[in-house]
Amino acid sequence: MHEVAEPKEQGFLVGAQLKSQRERWDISDCLDELELLANTAGIEVVGRTYQYLEAINPATYIGPGKVEEIRSLRETLGYNVVIFDDELSPRQLRELEEALDVKILDRTSLILDIFAARAHTHEGRLQVALAQYEYRLPRLTRAWTHLARQVGGSAGRGGIGGVGLRGPGETQLEVDRREILRRIAQLKHELDAVRQHREQYRRRREQANLPVVAIVGYTNAGKSTLLNTLAGTDLLAEDKLFATLDPTTRRIALPGGQAVLFTDTVGFIRKLPTMLVAAFRATLEEIADADLLLHVVDVSHKNVLEHLEEVDTTLREIGAHQIPVLTALNKIDRLANPEIVNALRREYQNAIPISAKTGQGIDDLLRGVARMLSEQWVTVEANIPYTQGEIVALFHERGVVEREEHQGTGTHIVGRIPRWLLASVRPYL
Repeated sequence: MHEVAEPKEQGFLVGAQLKSQRERWDISDCLDELELLANTAGIEVVGRTYQYLEAINPATYIGPGKVEEIRSLRETLGYNVVIFDDELSPRQLRELEEALDVKILDRTSLILDIFAARAHTHEGRLQVALAQYEYRLPRLTRAWTHLARQVGGSAGRGGIGGVGLRGPGETQLEVDRREILRRIAQLKHELDAVRQHREQYRRRREQANLPVVAIVGYTNAGKSTLLNTLAGTDLLAEDKLFATLDPTTRRIALPGGQAVLFTDTVGFIRKLPTMLVAAFRATLEEIADADLLLHVVDVSHKNVLEHLEEVDTTLREIGAHQIPVLTALNKIDRLANPEIVNALRREYQNAIPISAKTGQGIDDLLRGVARMLSEQWVTVEANIPYTQGEIVALFHERGVVEREEHQGTGTHIVGRIPRWLLASVRPYL
């Protein structure tokens, strides 16, 4: 017997902007991105609409006339899910579901579904499941059975982690609420254990004395393709939003032979759900602990400036804005007008044009990484015990020794070392 493929959901997109606010993004570009998200989640978009508002309607987000307009289009377009380009309140979700008599998704729930489908490591699945449960808790109605498809990548269509969704009755909702609270507590406990393991891994990595370069950027900018090119590997690198979620680290030799750890991180996006930022805290800490950020930018995208701003904003939010940044202007092979690259190089001091796909500019990029890492030197004075002779040797190999004296208990040494070596020397400063 041939397995019958489930029919695609037909989606209708809705956007809104306040007249009083100057948005960085044009509303049609916002809906273009929302359509990409919908496609990534397996939803076929059959229509869209948007509205400029004096104020967001507390009951239905958009105005009542626009709600009626959307309702009237259902028979013509045949949509069975309406997707809003913002996070809706529990009240708005209930009111819209009742008014439109159709499943309602908002931007947050859509992104959560995509993350659930694409997280493959144990930690990634735990993080997504936690974010989904915390999102769903105040929104327990019959409309949210769609989350049963993928909570942490492990739940089936019958329910979320064993939680039944047979109806909106108060008793059943209370049962669901208690079960979700129990699961949230359990997931947080499991994530704490995973984070402790990650912290141990981070300490071992520091002891290995290798600098870390975190690859950051807007989703689909080409981060995984770049890491593949640098390391000669075959990580998943699809032309889709959030094609990869789980951080991957590779050891790569720079020109001159210095070994460096490159870590591919989760892609950023406009209106990244706050509960995802919280759930992925341990993963994002990998960025904040890096010695250098390699910001990969898709220069062929029409919203390249907006993407740059969104990534900069997110880096500030996670406390990584003080780390030096090297900007990789990626996908130059797709550009018809090189002036875009020239303009960005004038704007960003450390910017190197590359094509991760063809390999163009990769040697320049690696030289740029080596240069910026070497610039992060600190002056130290330390008393290193004779039993830690390997640290003295590393100081000579990777640093600049200005003064060295052999004393009774150890070596007194003064000089400059790369900042990434500071963790090894810090106990003896």
